[in-house]
Amino acid sequence: MDAKIKMQKSKCKIILLTPRGKIYNQKIARRLSKLDEIVLICGHYEGVDERVKDLVDEEISIGEYVLTGGEPAATVIVDSVARLIPGVLGDENSAKDESYSKGKNLEYPQYTRPFEFKAKKVPKILLSGNHQKIAEWRKNKTGKPRAVDR
Repeated sequence: MDAKIKMQKSKCKIILLTPRGKIYNQKIARRLSKLDEIVLICGHYEGVDERVKDLVDEEISIGEYVLTGGEPAATVIVDSVARLIPGVLGDENSAKDESYSKGKNLEYPQYTRPFEFKAKKVPKILLSGNHQKIAEWRKNKTGKPRAVDR
C-alpha cells in the first residue's frame, strides 16, 4: 500500500514548510490539532527538491522573512498545535479564551508586580476584586494596540 494512502486513512497531513506556502495562523493550528499525525518537511537554505512537492498535502509559511532552515518554523507549528490538544496545558480552559482563540485578537494589557513601576501604576480596577468590572475593563481593552505595538 502506498505510504500516502496509509497516512490519509489515519487523519495525517504531510506539510512542506516553505516561503511559498499559505501564511500560518491560529485557524490552521486548530485544524491541525484535530489530526492524528502531522509530518513536517523542513527545507534548508534553498528548500527541498521540487519533486517532494508531489508528496505533500499542503504548503505552509510562518511569515515573510528568511530563516536558514525549516526547523524553527516546525517548532512554531508543533508548539502552537500541541497546546490545543486536550491535556497538554493542564487546564482545559487555558486555550479557550486566548489572544487568537476566536479568530481575532483578544489580547488585553497584562500587569504584574510591583504595583508601581517607573511611576506607572496598575489600573485600580484590576486590584478591586470585582470580577465583572475587571472582565468589562479587559473587553474594552481587547485588541487595541499598545504603544509598543505601534
